[in-house]
Amino acid sequence: MTFINPKTDYAFKKIFGSLDSKGILISFLNAMIYDGNPTIQDLEIINPNLPPKITGLKDTYLDVKARLADDTLVIIEMQVLNVESFGKRVLYNAAKTYASQLQKGQGYRMLQPVIALTLTDFEMFENSDRLISRFVYKEVNTNLTYPDNDLELVFIELPKFTKELSQLETLADKWIYFMKYANTLTQIPQTMDIVPEIHQAFDIANQVNLNPDELEELEQQEMFIYDQQGVIIKAEREARKEEKMAIARQLLDRLDDETISQTTGLSIQEIRNLRSDRI
Repeated sequence: MTFINPKTDYAFKKIFGSLDSKGILISFLNAMIYDGNPTIQDLEIINPNLPPKITGLKDTYLDVKARLADDTLVIIEMQVLNVESFGKRVLYNAAKTYASQLQKGQGYRMLQPVIALTLTDFEMFENSDRLISRFVYKEVNTNLTYPDNDLELVFIELPKFTKELSQLETLADKWIYFMKYANTLTQIPQTMDIVPEIHQAFDIANQVNLNPDELEELEQQEMFIYDQQGVIIKAEREARKEEKMAIARQLLDRLDDETISQTTGLSIQEIRNLRSDRI
């Protein structure tokens, strides 16, 4: 078996946001938000349609929206690229979803809670080792929860998940393992196959069940992601290189070329070029 990458826009929507995804999404949200408890018994997937083919691929995030039985709205995003101001965008999307519930003339009492569940393929909170982080409004000094705490932000940072297949215990473990490693597997692991909804997710992700147009769309999206990751890596390398060059320039009058090279990691020739540029 060969499985598609559930972290791409098209695959994520197909697995969690299509007409056949209701049971999958219920299991996934119960695992991610409610510690595996069967809190969600029913939901409605809003706009349960696959995304159209895109000629100019946008940045790689996608909303799957659902309305729970108690009218709570849940928006789910899978973000692969660590783009600028992403945290602000998450908050904006949650606030926009909350505010857009009201039609003209309706009172604030009509507003229902919104949960924004965000999965990232990068570490968003580098100073925290928590895999799942939850944010709500609280008073700074007393930690008192705001009375109408209708906005909740939940983040799952995939790089922080380090469990091996044999270590999977909870429903959350199994779903996160699916998100992180599904496209590297060649068969459905037994420990995950016993969960009917995860088995169904693997069936949807099985490439043999996709038509040529779907496979082409997925390939284009993965190529786009790889290209953008390359751009980010190159920019980070160039920034680090410029920092090293700046340090080296400050050391030119104090140290010899070999010592500067050992200190900054720049080559001897690069140090010599810096000296030549000063002449």
